[in-house]
Amino acid sequence: MNEATLTLEGWYCLHDFRSIDWTLWKAADHEERAGAIEDLEEFMKEFEVTAQSGTGSTAVYSIVGQKADFVFMYLRETLEDLNKLEIAFNKTDFAKFTTKEYSYVSVVELSNYLGKEGEDPMQNPQIIARLKPELPKSAHICFYPMNKKRELNDNWYMLSMDDRKAMMRSHGLIGRSYAGKVKQIITGSVGFDDWEWGVTLFSDDALQFKKLIYEMRFDEVSARYGEFGAFYVGNLLDWEKAQEMLKV
Repeated sequence: MNEATLTLEGWYCLHDFRSIDWTLWKAADHEERAGAIEDLEEFMKEFEVTAQSGTGSTAVYSIVGQKADFVFMYLRETLEDLNKLEIAFNKTDFAKFTTKEYSYVSVVELSNYLGKEGEDPMQNPQIIARLKPELPKSAHICFYPMNKKRELNDNWYMLSMDDRKAMMRSHGLIGRSYAGKVKQIITGSVGFDDWEWGVTLFSDDALQFKKLIYEMRFDEVSARYGEFGAFYVGNLLDWEKAQEMLKV
């Protein structure tokens, strides 16, 4: 049996993708819509309280295309916290005007492929900051799930630890070359969801998503062993923009 990669875990993560039933929304009277918006605003006030207490972080983005209208990305200390948020939103008056399009459950993850021998990573402030990150307010988001292949000769899990480490170093160099342009958060989802990892990218220039992912396609880790799910891309949705979007 090959050596399994040790991982460090941080905050739990939920990507909650929703669409708005525009027919139902426009059919509601002004008072009903105003009440729903007020309820939504009250729900979202929790995000700032959580951020200030250092117990989580939240990102809200509108989604471009037909897969969804918006996404809440939650980072919280426990799965129970995520479940409470999901239920709390479902109880709002606004939620009845939405439909559930997709969700993804995972946990912020760092592997030991690039770790330094003899170092206790949990004593490293930089590691802790990566395990419990503050989600940026970048202009754009890109999310996609992915697997490592398990097919005949292209089986990632049959490779030796040394081979995996060497390839991940090369893979990581590409990501680091986009430092300052793209912020990347990797979340592990083995046993939590249908794919093995979730990748969330943030950038003020959406073209950087295309450039980074395209360049990584030529790296052996992706070219030979990567499998990718659906891509979701969108724009930052602050409260002012949300109110504008919901105007009828």
